[in-house]
Amino acid sequence: MLRGRAGGGPPFLWRDSPESHHGLRLWYNALMATLPIDKTLFERLLQADELGIRLEIVGGLPMWEASPVLRHQEAVDRIRASIRRPAPQSGTAGRCDCYHAADVYVVFPDGSLKRPDIAIYCRRPDEADEAITLLPEAVIEIISKGYEAKDLDIGPRFYLSQGVKDVVVFDPHTLLVLHLTPAAVQRHVSPVDITLACGCACRV
Repeated sequence: MLRGRAGGGPPFLWRDSPESHHGLRLWYNALMATLPIDKTLFERLLQADELGIRLEIVGGLPMWEASPVLRHQEAVDRIRASIRRPAPQSGTAGRCDCYHAADVYVVFPDGSLKRPDIAIYCRRPDEADEAITLLPEAVIEIISKGYEAKDLDIGPRFYLSQGVKDVVVFDPHTLLVLHLTPAAVQRHVSPVDITLACGCACRV
């Protein structure tokens, strides 16, 4: 059985058979041969979904985790439904449309390719069929059990280093909510209303 690990999470288990070993090895070798990111690499990343893998490339290194479970997806849907635009009296009306997308590939300024659980933009990105190049105003990540290190340690520092103004991390098992900005880190307990630098607000 082939095993992979990302961010201290549990190993990804691949069914042990000559065909599965051969297929995954060919896919992985082809992936690494297409770095840096281009259209061919993006297509190979999408093929990872068929293997039950969420694959990202951070700093030139591939990282993966198993596909999310129902608790994770329910949290994503609930938070997305709560995202709202600034009130007219806030002085930011019209500046940000609070457009949000879930689990889509985003190319960051350093060339890394990540799939935030929720990415919030002030306008709809131009790319509809390929990786988004517009930098998110804010990112919300839902912790998957067993992958805490990826979402708590690696993700926030990476996003802030790339210019994302707000990073929110939610643990649906403990109800811990972290709101990280370049200037501070705030701890909350869900449910909590959070206002982002772009003017958008959400309930986590």
